[in-house]
Amino acid sequence: MDKLLEILRELNLETDLQTETALVDGGFLDSFDLVTLVAEIDNAFGVVIPPEELTAENFNSARALYDLILRLSDG
Repeated sequence: MDKLLEILRELNLETDLQTETALVDGGFLDSFDLVTLVAEIDNAFGVVIPPEELTAENFNSARALYDLILRLSDG
């Protein structure tokens, strides 16, 4: 989770990443951020996020995103 939080912090998000549950819905992440984030997750975790998983639900919080990474890495 620490590595994911580091990646999210590099996007200069002005929110508490530990508690925020509306990163997408609240406008903290835009489409460019999502593209960057997906690439960084692939580089850091070796996880490719398929298009059907690119939902607000999966990206609205650091916890949801980390759960997605764990789920996809168990593959």
